[in-house]
Parts: sequence; C-alpha cells; structure tokens
Amino acid sequence: MRSSGYATDPDIRELVAFRTAGQDFCIDILSVREIRGWSRPALLPHAPTYVQGVINLRGAVVPILDLARRLGLEPIENTDRNVIIVAAIQSRIFGLLVEAVTDILSVPAAGVQPTPDLASDITRSMLKGVVVQEERLIRLLDVGQLLPQFEDAAA
Repeated sequence: MRSSGYATDPDIRELVAFRTAGQDFCIDILSVREIRGWSRPALLPHAPTYVQGVINLRGAVVPILDLARRLGLEPIENTDRNVIIVAAIQSRIFGLLVEAVTDILSVPAAGVQPTPDLASDITRSMLKGVVVQEERLIRLLDVGQLLPQFEDAAA
C-alpha cells in the first residue's frame, strides 16, 4: 500500500501517516502543506492546553497544536526529533506537533473502515475512519475538526 507519488485513481486516497503518543494516525495528503522539524513556538496566554503556541512560517503566524493533547491522549515530550505537520483547511493554516511521520499511504476508498459505533461523539467528529495496514490500525483524522476554538474566535 505504499506509494512514492500521488494517486491518479480517484478511488485511491493518499494519506500521510504519523505517530503521536505512541498511536498511529493519518490525514489526507491534500491537507498537508509541509513537514518541518521541531521549533519551539512562542506561547499564547490563555490558549487551550493543546495549543503549544505560534511560530513564524515565512511571515505567517501559525498556531501549533499538540495533537496528542487535542485528542485527549498523554502529551508528547518536546524533543528535537518531533516534527510539525503544517496543514491547511480552507484559509486556515496550522501545525500539528507529532512524534514522527511514518509513511505515505495509498489506500482504496473501500480500505477506510467506519469509526466504531462505541466511540464518543467527540471521537466520531474527529475521525473519518480507520485504515487497516498490515498489523496496524491507523486512525484517519478529520483535520477540519481539530480547530473549532480558533474558528469560533475568528467569528
């Protein structure tokens, strides 16, 4: 299921897989603007606990989210080995702090299984489904659901 290029088949989804808090997740590659090394963000007073702060990305101020905290998992340790996945949804650009990017996956549409019914409403809103690859269960995140507080603040 690995790919070195973009899928040309409309039934194939290209996904960026990564680890955070020891768990496997992925997002649609079309949401990813770049993957960059860790740099310490400037803190924002009164920000939600999952917001690490902001960085300057070529003149744009970009909020950095600790994805593990945002998902209710144990926060990851800040190390030079961490990476920031810079993502964009509509006009919003933000960074996701993760432990490591692990793979680029080409997944047929039928390869994304629905989120289990036992999940909470919050979990179901953040997950688009689950991808089974070899021995791994990789949760497919809905990137648009990770920033609700930023969108509310902009209104």
